[in-house]
Amino acid sequence: MDPIRTFSIISWIALPTVMFGGFSLLGLIVGGELSPFQQTFFRAGHAHAGVLILMSLLYHNYLGRTTVTRRLKVIACIVLLLGILAQSGGFFLHMAVGAPGQASAGTMITSLGALLLAVAVALLVYAMVVTPPGQRVLS
Repeated sequence: MDPIRTFSIISWIALPTVMFGGFSLLGLIVGGELSPFQQTFFRAGHAHAGVLILMSLLYHNYLGRTTVTRRLKVIACIVLLLGILAQSGGFFLHMAVGAPGQASAGTMITSLGALLLAVAVALLVYAMVVTPPGQRVLS
């Protein structure tokens, strides 16, 4: 199976989990089970996950139209996936183990996620630049 297709399927499967996360957040807020600190970081993790998963679908579409090697496409998709998981997951980890006004393992993981996302974007830009305009793939 085409690696881009595989990663796109993963993104489509992950999307309902983010939707369920929004439902869970609402229940926890209404039930008064989260402190304001926890609410803030749950919301941040949830929002980043949703936006980044939707962005990944666009990313896969653009990457699939390039002529770079299959290996580079797989690497780019893995970096993107790890970046999304680290960026949003770090907020959830900080919600669980962090404290207001203090860094935690969660903030370090969120920063790592941002770095991975920047690398993924750079890989996509590279792939788009080296693909000759007349040789774009339409898959």
